[in-house]
Amino acid sequence: MVATNGQTVAVFGGTGFLGRRIVQHLRSRGFPVRIASRHPDPGYTLPGADDPQLQSVEANIHDERSVADALAGAYAVVNAVSLYVERGPDTFHSVHVEGARRVAVQSHRAGVKRLVHMSGIGADAASQSRYIRKRGEGELAVRAAFAEATFIRPAVVFGPDDAFLVTILKLLRELPVYPMFGRGATRLQPAHVDDVADAIGRIMQRAETPRIFEFGGPRVYSYEELLRAVAHQAGLAPRLIPIPFAVWHALAWASEMFRIPFLTRNQVELMQIDTVSSPDMPGFFELGISPHSVEEILQKILSNSGG
Repeated sequence: MVATNGQTVAVFGGTGFLGRRIVQHLRSRGFPVRIASRHPDPGYTLPGADDPQLQSVEANIHDERSVADALAGAYAVVNAVSLYVERGPDTFHSVHVEGARRVAVQSHRAGVKRLVHMSGIGADAASQSRYIRKRGEGELAVRAAFAEATFIRPAVVFGPDDAFLVTILKLLRELPVYPMFGRGATRLQPAHVDDVADAIGRIMQRAETPRIFEFGGPRVYSYEELLRAVAHQAGLAPRLIPIPFAVWHALAWASEMFRIPFLTRNQVELMQIDTVSSPDMPGFFELGISPHSVEEILQKILSNSGG
């Protein structure tokens, strides 16, 4: 391991959609960063520099030894490992509960000073949604192992290379009619990926912070309003057709028979639940961040793609 001043931050899942941005924001604040992932990229550097303060190490949150090795000498840890579709041994329980517990236990044993755990708005161990229930159970497991952990609960996270906003835009352009989940009434408060990553960097710089943050963007949309906002920015006039959730559940059940399902019942369940930050929870404002809007980022995506 590279010798540091004791302020190295280990980022599990640091090669992912959110993790990459967390790494960049931590480095911009001067933290040496150790990227811990199952498939490390030895050439991983920030744009334009051969950065000696950036390491890539192989670590699997299912394996205690590799987690312990990745944590050796770390000042702080960010667990940004996430799973949205279960495949084989990677289940919501194995990743969001067992894996999260393993990182927290080993962080405590290694004498790590700060642990930031990525969760999600609505995380609830009593939820009927398996995904949300395992997120909630994961928070409890982490808290039991590392009492001073900080929990980050973002709303749906969007950005230029996401699987959310870009997918919606693609489907709006290609489909003659757009099938909505239910009547499109589910409420969403999308948070920009760089805002969430910026928040992690600011939290790491502060000696004391609240133990739970919820991050939502500047506007709450119904699902239908979000679709129309995206369409408007792209100069589209889509026909939005309500499809009952019972039909979506049946489609998802059939889809799950394929090796790589195009839709899962878990994803349908998530579209039935509002993901809006609580006004009683600290969020972007407390960290001095003015969150970017969907419209602002979508304009950049459209201009970069030539419309």
